[in-house]
Amino acid sequence: MGTTLFELGLERGDSPERLNVEKPEMIAQVHRNFVKAGADLILTNTFGGNRRRMSLHRMEDRVGEFNRAGVSIAKRIAEEAERPVVVAASVGPTGDLFAPLGLLSHAEGVEVFSEQMESLVAAGADILWIETLSAWEEIAAATEAASDLATPHAVTLSFDTNGRTMMGLRPSDFGKWWTELPPDRRPVALGANCGTGLQEALTAAAAIKEAAAEATVIVKSNCGIPVFREGGLNYPEGPEQMGDYARQALEAGCSIIGACCGSTPPHVKAIRAALDGA
Repeated sequence: MGTTLFELGLERGDSPERLNVEKPEMIAQVHRNFVKAGADLILTNTFGGNRRRMSLHRMEDRVGEFNRAGVSIAKRIAEEAERPVVVAASVGPTGDLFAPLGLLSHAEGVEVFSEQMESLVAAGADILWIETLSAWEEIAAATEAASDLATPHAVTLSFDTNGRTMMGLRPSDFGKWWTELPPDRRPVALGANCGTGLQEALTAAAAIKEAAAEATVIVKSNCGIPVFREGGLNYPEGPEQMGDYARQALEAGCSIIGACCGSTPPHVKAIRAALDGA
């Protein structure tokens, strides 16, 4: 979503979420292109739609509006499709550090996540898709907020620092955490997203699956570390690499296979073709 919106003119530092209200047809076309490429699950344009992030744009009073609009657009495109398409409501990190390293308390974090998630659920999202987290404290706040709602939730972490998250979490510890939760409080899926490239994400997802054999595991890698060239960011891993990636993900036990930063409809089309042929 972000990669495509930057290509369509979104400026660095601007809020993608406000486009849900100001340019809904632009967001609809992004979803439509990914569905046409073969996506069975689309993520809403709500990654940064929490109060803490929206305050950077002085739009914290519009959290509900932007999130409801994001789900509404995605649902409309899903309903147009000739096959079932899941609308996953993207929930990214708060952007703040939690105590004791930062000032955000657990209770405040739960409140921030709850506000966003309640709007997403009220608009009819099929699943809450909590992604790109890196700290136990933020995982605890996000999953507490999600567990109090009837809509299922998934959680993915970004393993981008020598096989760990920025805050030092290991994939195996994340898998073990899932196994130790009460069954009624477990995310319906967990895994790795973003990161530093395809192989690193696959390694992390495989370690999660090894630690949590019964879990539904997600892998959603970015397309490598981008470089600034020809006036924009260019990602090194193109659609031609996505087929092998998808097959390796399947062999590693992943059930939900996608792509993150840098991915385009041709990337998804390559994943779709590889999985259909597997």
